[in-house]
Amino acid sequence: MHDSLPDSDAVLAQFNRLIQELLRGNMHRNTFRPWEIELLLDIESCNLRESSKRETLRRYQKAVQRHMEKGANLPLKLSEYLEAVKLKRGVQTPLAS
Repeated sequence: MHDSLPDSDAVLAQFNRLIQELLRGNMHRNTFRPWEIELLLDIESCNLRESSKRETLRRYQKAVQRHMEKGANLPLKLSEYLEAVKLKRGVQTPLAS
């Protein structure tokens, strides 16, 4: 399924375009790459609260940019990002004394 992937810079540019379209609320295209469809389905399945959706997507976008800069070929899914944030917060929460 991931045969002949474009380079990570091209994937990152396409990912940024996808997130911007979601943030603006105007998706005017009807052709998507398989990994974009996977991400869109994953984003939908995360059931983000409308009140925090924009901020969560912006933070996710920054996390994906860092992820791709470290050499990843494809963006991580929103569910993976949210799980990592949840785990990180769990580690940073001080224990009650």
